[in-house]
Amino acid sequence: MVDIPYLPRSMRAGDLPEAVARSLEAYLLTALGKDEIQVLFQPQVSTATGQVTGAEALARWHHPSLGKVGARDLFAIAEKASLVAPLSRHIVAKALDQAAEWPQDMRLSLNITPEELAEGIFAQSFIEVVERSQFTPDRLTLEITEDILLTDLEFAATALGTLHDAGFRIALDDFGAGFCNFRYLKLLPLDVVKLDRSMVEGIASDTRDLEVLRAIVALCRALDLDIVAEGIESQELLDVIAAEGCAMWQGFLRSAPIAPDAMLKLARSTA
Repeated sequence: MVDIPYLPRSMRAGDLPEAVARSLEAYLLTALGKDEIQVLFQPQVSTATGQVTGAEALARWHHPSLGKVGARDLFAIAEKASLVAPLSRHIVAKALDQAAEWPQDMRLSLNITPEELAEGIFAQSFIEVVERSQFTPDRLTLEITEDILLTDLEFAATALGTLHDAGFRIALDDFGAGFCNFRYLKLLPLDVVKLDRSMVEGIASDTRDLEVLRAIVALCRALDLDIVAEGIESQELLDVIAAEGCAMWQGFLRSAPIAPDAMLKLARSTA
């Protein structure tokens, strides 16, 4: 069995043998109909209280022969097969359904792709999807990545503005993982900045890394943006982000991504 999501970052879905990649692309549409694409939830924790306040929905493909295919590789395959939008809609619908029984004060974070933002009707269509669910917009955070550099930034800002006006919180995900374009902070209607694990993994041992974190925190405070730190895997890292003022965190120190039933149990236990 090949466990794709745990391969090194240098090994991408594009590095798979060509015949395997073609087979995955062809099978993906069928997989959507066979319910092989599942949703896991990674809990998000308040730095101040230590309480789980919500979770991010993450996709996993349980392929019958390859095993578990993680979100990074799944979306890379979907992009080649021109199935990003259908895949994302499938994940959003499942996540909303599975989180419907969470306590009313629990938040759900959903990832939005650049391809979706490029659709002229996306914002209104997404609002209508949420209206048919058990969630209100004020309980949802929509996460976007720096990949929107590849699209029309001003168009994306307009679509996100429509969603923000409807009550959704907007988060800039994986901040620092690639080229940090600070125009995002100026043009987009953001509420949250999510720091990529690469921005926090050295802060407990490297003074330079810590000073970079402090500069980002100061900037976010000036712009009234909350900070979520990703990839927190040790108490040492948690102590530092707490001291520096990061509002939320997620990572293996609290929990790996978990199945919907486990997340529901956790959500009810913290209500």
